[in-house]
Amino acid sequence: MRPDPREFRHTMGRFATGVTLITTRTDEGVHAMTANGFLSVSLEPAVVLVSLGTHTRMADLLRRTGRYGVNVLAEDHEAHSRRFAGQDTLGSPAEFADAGGIPLLSGALAHVGCRVTAHEHVGDHVLFFGRVCHLDHREGEPLVFYTGRYRVLHAQSDQHSFTH
Repeated sequence: MRPDPREFRHTMGRFATGVTLITTRTDEGVHAMTANGFLSVSLEPAVVLVSLGTHTRMADLLRRTGRYGVNVLAEDHEAHSRRFAGQDTLGSPAEFADAGGIPLLSGALAHVGCRVTAHEHVGDHVLFFGRVCHLDHREGEPLVFYTGRYRVLHAQSDQHSFTH
């Protein structure tokens, strides 16, 4: 059975994800793109991956620069997410710090700076594996994407429900 692409998109939309900005720097400046295809691959060594459309400008840039930043967006970063998804160009500009040539969004919940170790074409996307070379995080709540809409995560209770 070959799934209908629209039905596949709607089904996958039932999986809540965090929202990230993928960033890189060239001689022309900082480049950023909103993405939710991000995951950790290995703890030792620390490796993550981002999934980008094959024909996106960011995929071309990562092939050229060999490095990228993953910026986990906070609940108050919806405007940044929309701007770098090409939906809105208004509002105050984003500010970026530098970590070894990798631009990182000021105020993000977490930053993961990476050097590209491999990339793999899969269907209409390219997976960029990155060896982690920078990490930091702060407290706060994440911006979440679910069923095609931005959401805010709220805890059901302050008690842990996991047992060891």
